Amino acid sequence: MGLKIGIVGTGGVASKNYLPFLSKQEDVTLSYLSRTRSRAEACAEQFGGTVVDTPEQLLAEDPDAVFVLTGERDRYRATLPLLELKPKRLFFEKPLVAMEGQAHVTEDDFEKGKELLRKAKETGTETAMVFNYRFFEQSRRAREIVKERIFGWPIQITALVHYACWSHCIDLMHFFGATPEEIHAFEGGIDHPSGKTETARDVCAAFRFDYGAVGTILGTSAMSFKLPLFHMIFNYKDGRILFRGLDGQMEVMDYRSNTTETFSSSEDYDRWEQYRASFVKAVDAYLNSIRRNRAAPVEGIAGLEELQFEAAMRRSISRNKPVNLKQEFPLEL
Repeated sequence: MGLKIGIVGTGGVASKNYLPFLSKQEDVTLSYLSRTRSRAEACAEQFGGTVVDTPEQLLAEDPDAVFVLTGERDRYRATLPLLELKPKRLFFEKPLVAMEGQAHVTEDDFEKGKELLRKAKETGTETAMVFNYRFFEQSRRAREIVKERIFGWPIQITALVHYACWSHCIDLMHFFGATPEEIHAFEGGIDHPSGKTETARDVCAAFRFDYGAVGTILGTSAMSFKLPLFHMIFNYKDGRILFRGLDGQMEVMDYRSNTTETFSSSEDYDRWEQYRASFVKAVDAYLNSIRRNRAAPVEGIAGLEELQFEAAMRRSISRNKPVNLKQEFPLEL
């Protein structure tokens, strides 16, 4: 049987990162809902499918999943009416909610994200997130190396991250098995451009994980897009892994063999092609989970975990004190 996929939000994210792949799946039928009907019509003309005008019309088709691909500022408002109609599955772009933009996540965004997941649980709607950085070749290769060489759990993590990659890199900590428990954060005093008219200040946070490990992360928009947009170091008892940017060079240091290995892409490597390929892998894995009636590869709770970290960080900045994530921002729905 074929899959019916509803698309909510037909801007650049949908047309560049999702629809080229979805439209090539022989068993997928698409329908579109957008605030701007002309955009939805343009997608239908280019990628096939039908256009609807209301959430009711979209859900009347009984889609197997609805992809909520609006901008992060609009995702909460776009999702509420969908949940009233009890869809089978919702698949979210990242971050789950960011009413003031991804560089300005607030405590209220966490509460709104929690509200969405709670309503989804009440209606029996399965939720999923994209978090396509988990599907980079380097991310998956690193996980395999950690498992094969029995590196264990990270004992320190440190990261320098552009805000364009911010929520993804926070998620990568969870992907590698580290759950932050307490955080103490500070905000810089310099405004850096973060968009055509927006600015954002640097943030720096120190944190402790629930099993005792520690780490630091610095977020900024003051990094050139021509160079790696993040560096992340995962230090283990028996090894160390260094990531550089969007599926860029990765170093693995094995303490037991006293060796350093470098994993690089071929000379014709294009990081943006790798970036687009990660969406293909993420969406393909999600579609296969539906076809096989299995749990989503990245469940919706991952989006709330990421917002929990950011909300705790913002509270720590505003109150100038450490914040316990589990106590002050519980995930229980």
